Amino acid sequence: MDALLWPPVAFVLYIALAALLSGLGRWLAGAGRPNALKSSAYAGGEQAATTTALPGYRPFFRIALFFAVLHLGALVLAGGAFTAGMALYLAGLIVVLIVLVTG
Repeated sequence: MDALLWPPVAFVLYIALAALLSGLGRWLAGAGRPNALKSSAYAGGEQAATTTALPGYRPFFRIALFFAVLHLGALVLAGGAFTAGMALYLAGLIVVLIVLVTG
């Protein structure tokens, strides 16, 4: 029974089980009947948009920078004792985060 726990054996067994379940699912699903309604875009009952949205990366980078500063600041604060220098660092960190939030 321990041979079932070896990674290569377990991998082959899982692949065989996944193939079996996939084949069973295809058999249970039956034949498909393609039509225009099935291949159209679904927009929650509304008319689908004909133009694509093109948001910029600026909001993403602002949020990414916010979390990067927040997490790295927390790591620095957690790594040392609370001193006057650390209080100054914390104040600077708060100012940077406020600037990032307000834009």
